[in-house]
Amino acid sequence: MIPASESDGTVVEDTPEARAGPAFRGARQETDPKAIGGSRSNPNVPGMSYALLEETGERTNKGNTKFIMAILAEAWLFHLIFILGGTFLLTFYAWDFSYTDTKLWNTSCYWKLGWLFPFPYTLICFFGLVLPFRTPKFLYDTDMPKRRVDNLYILTVTKGDNREAVYRAWNAHKHLERLHPCVRVHVLTDEPYFFENLNCYTCPKSFRTANSKYKARALEWYRQTMRFTEHDWVLHLDEESVIDDESVKRVLEFIWYERECTWGQGVIMYNQYRYWSNWIFTVADAIRVGDDLSRFHLQYTYFRRPIFGAHGSFLLTNGLVENSVTWDLGSLTEDFQFAVHAWEMGYKCGKVPGIIREQSPMDLIGFLKQRRRWYVGIRRLPAFLPKLWSFFWTLGIFCLFCTIASIPLGIWLAKSIDGESGNDTPRWFGLLKDFSFVVFVYLYLIGIITQDLDKKVNPIMALIHIPATLILQYVAGILEALSVAYGIIFPPADFDVIKK
Repeated sequence: MIPASESDGTVVEDTPEARAGPAFRGARQETDPKAIGGSRSNPNVPGMSYALLEETGERTNKGNTKFIMAILAEAWLFHLIFILGGTFLLTFYAWDFSYTDTKLWNTSCYWKLGWLFPFPYTLICFFGLVLPFRTPKFLYDTDMPKRRVDNLYILTVTKGDNREAVYRAWNAHKHLERLHPCVRVHVLTDEPYFFENLNCYTCPKSFRTANSKYKARALEWYRQTMRFTEHDWVLHLDEESVIDDESVKRVLEFIWYERECTWGQGVIMYNQYRYWSNWIFTVADAIRVGDDLSRFHLQYTYFRRPIFGAHGSFLLTNGLVENSVTWDLGSLTEDFQFAVHAWEMGYKCGKVPGIIREQSPMDLIGFLKQRRRWYVGIRRLPAFLPKLWSFFWTLGIFCLFCTIASIPLGIWLAKSIDGESGNDTPRWFGLLKDFSFVVFVYLYLIGIITQDLDKKVNPIMALIHIPATLILQYVAGILEALSVAYGIIFPPADFDVIKK
């Protein structure tokens, strides 16, 4: 017997049966063949931890987390120089011929107004980039008192119909139980999808909640089944998500030392599988990485409140928070709704200085459905902030329309008006527009560069990816706008599961 300790966070009993979690009750001995695959009291939970069996095969959860986090910790100055320098060069040199200093407003400002719609978003991202990226380098000390942790459940949530993805996630993570006695690796599926020889928890069809469906319903069943305490933590992962050993150690450090935080998130990259197999979708997802390094960095590091939202993957939650909020939410974006309710109850969040890796959608329909679900789900949430961010998201369509309209209107207004071209833009207007443009470009670039460094891409190919990103980001921007229009015209009735 190993006593629970605040200094090392070990569990009460470190045995295969104990590692099955609190849901295990009265399982038969491993020698009983009828016991394999489930416990006597609950056939939907495993009777032992299959992660402790002999491990074979090469580990696939490889990453470059320590190096990437060290780079990001010092990159704020480079972000500042690039964005401000790029804005200055565009406004006073590259586009100087198209700006005027003699007028504060003219006819062209009306149809160019859409160019300023992204400014609130880009300004937020700018502050997120230039404020130092908080890492545990100078924050955590082994002499600091540790918060007690009995269980850290690394939970891969999947419908279960993609058998390859389920086993891929399990094989990538099963060895993590050997990192620390408190770590448990689980897979959560929906009935009838049950997988033998792995720690598979299957939500039965008979389980009902008042509001939740799909993923949230399964999470609510899992919460009730596991009977969490304040000393339990859950790391939520999607079926294609992979976390490396270094990031798990950083998750544990967050739990031990960030005593004010009861939930948190880290950086998500999209370079685990089929990276650069489709260049358009790889570039399109790069802005999500840039978003994590800027806007969500600002939220989790400095605000410690889910002002801008939350991701469903790499969501680290304390058992007390899960029991207070529950997953009986009834939303297409249950992650954002969960975060908002946790905030309303006074729970603080923080940034986990780690990385998980996923993959981009495989086709255009999957990409559009994914973005549509996010947009519509956030728009339907009753709180003020989700509606505000969905409003700004909608404005992206008008920005695209204004950009397209600028070509014919610019030619038409190129005539002289009062001795000055009617197409000239007031410089202050151009400054704001150029700032937003540079930030957008930089979010895509920093997303690609960071992922290439993490994946250890060949330096020559990494250099080729930079101009490719500069070109393909325009295609990505159009696809993002189309997905919003898709959500407005054809809102989803159900939860869209994207095949990856």
